[in-house]
Amino acid sequence: MPIRVLSPNLIDQIAAGEVIERPASVVKELIENAFDAGARRIEIDIERAGLGLIRVRDDGCGLDAADLMLAVERHATSKIATLDDLEGIASFGFRGEALPSIGSVARLRLVSRSRDLEQGNELKVEGGVRSGALPAAHPTGTSVEVRDLFYNVPARRRFVRSESTEFGHILRQVERLALSEPAVALRLRHNGREILDLPAADEPGAFERRVDRILGAEFRSQALAIEATSGPLRLSGWLGLPTAARAQADLQFWFVNARAVRDRVLANAVRLGYRDVMYHGRHPSYLLYLTLDPRQVDVNAHPTKLELRFRDSRAVHDGVFRSIERTLAATKPAPSLAGAAPDGAPMPASSALRFDAAYGAAGAAPRFDVLPDARPDYAYARSSFRAAQALAAAESHDEQRPLGVAIAQLHGLYILAQSRDGLILVDTHAAHERVIYEQLKSLYQAGAPASQLLLEPLSVAAGEHEIEALLAESAEFERVGFQIERHGPERLAVRRVPALLAGSDIVGLIAQLGRELTGEAGTHHLDGAAHRILGSMACRAAIRGQRSLSLGEMDALLRQMEQTERASQCNHGRPTWMRLSLREIDQLFLRGR
Repeated sequence: MPIRVLSPNLIDQIAAGEVIERPASVVKELIENAFDAGARRIEIDIERAGLGLIRVRDDGCGLDAADLMLAVERHATSKIATLDDLEGIASFGFRGEALPSIGSVARLRLVSRSRDLEQGNELKVEGGVRSGALPAAHPTGTSVEVRDLFYNVPARRRFVRSESTEFGHILRQVERLALSEPAVALRLRHNGREILDLPAADEPGAFERRVDRILGAEFRSQALAIEATSGPLRLSGWLGLPTAARAQADLQFWFVNARAVRDRVLANAVRLGYRDVMYHGRHPSYLLYLTLDPRQVDVNAHPTKLELRFRDSRAVHDGVFRSIERTLAATKPAPSLAGAAPDGAPMPASSALRFDAAYGAAGAAPRFDVLPDARPDYAYARSSFRAAQALAAAESHDEQRPLGVAIAQLHGLYILAQSRDGLILVDTHAAHERVIYEQLKSLYQAGAPASQLLLEPLSVAAGEHEIEALLAESAEFERVGFQIERHGPERLAVRRVPALLAGSDIVGLIAQLGRELTGEAGTHHLDGAAHRILGSMACRAAIRGQRSLSLGEMDALLRQMEQTERASQCNHGRPTWMRLSLREIDQLFLRGR
């Protein structure tokens, strides 16, 4: 077949294959055009999930007859004129492809009137064939009607899904656009039935109401507000609490300069921000807005404009990651559970169980005094008596104790504490693991962990590839207090260990880390060898199940949790505590009915 120049209509249909994937793509392009036109109100009418009709009407600046004719020409746009404009795009559209692409695969009708004209003009495009502009009555703004989408491209129409599926895509697209421009009112109707009616969010609290309407009221109730600045970057929105993580990544929204995007750099920054508070296999929910100089981002990466490239992706990634990490550090027991505490309020000396800054002043691991064995009835009586004493002694300090006062231990696994308005249950091992992990991270960053030289090296059996992986991270091992070296083809010698792990199963820990570093134990929830090591160390050093604790020891752990960042989740992302309010307990017993 000889080389030939394609016809304009065929070129438009090829372009439509990239820009117009399904009816929701048409809706997106038309609403974004309305945004660029300065619309304050947009109405969207859909019939048969967009295959019958898509009508978008706005009150924007409108077009005169000459611009209306140019609007359906390929690569005709009012958004850019020079390469310099292209490098700093602030509008939603700029490629001049949407309307000619739509007109090549549907029956397109445009009616528009600019503010300085007494009457509007109408233009039709059918299968790529354009009519002339004719006078038509229309208020200021533009109406675009798209009928019989893909009527002349049977192959494309066969890929269209069911009406419910296609309208679901349209609804999600409109909701996403409503979140991008909250100051614009939107109304969506399908087959004559009103689906969405979102007033302009131009007053205090209106934007939050729009978010609740689209994402559900429970989203913000289980999220942390974020407002952070990192150099030229401004990040705002909401981060879902780790305890509200989802089985699917279906509640994640990124907007860059108000444009809804999908970007690997930003997605990875969020993942790292949640890395040690998110349970493996779960996904965070978030609604985030990133604002930066338009010249620092290239949105001309794909015709759909969903993908982008940052001029300095490392700076963006680190700025976003650090901002999210700092915000999530606040996921610890909040003073609001028991009233606000004054800054720097002293801790009662009776509950000061010390976790020394360097694993103990003399390099010793933290220790707990274990209650002596006793008959169950006497142990219970003694525990109840001590609990009563503790409650009385702590009455004056109640407001600075979000986790209340320990009153008992359940099956050697859980701490029961009484707070001002209910009952607190704490997973002892998970909570202690988080406390130790955060202390280890601080020591690691300061480069000052205490370690112990072994009189006789420990020998660890491992595969050749595991030993290679461990030795490749020897510098990180040294920073946390280990000294390791090869001791044969499939043997590793451990000569120094962190003081915190003295007496622990070091051989098992090193073998486990070898499997994790080579990927044979599955992807670790923590990134980087150092954090994997610290996480495993904390898990092994934390209080184990079935260990009896005194009330003072339990109370001390509660106080440590209240002062520890991210204490509401363990290193694996599981919750460390939960609360039952008196109202919830009353409901269990049908009180007040």
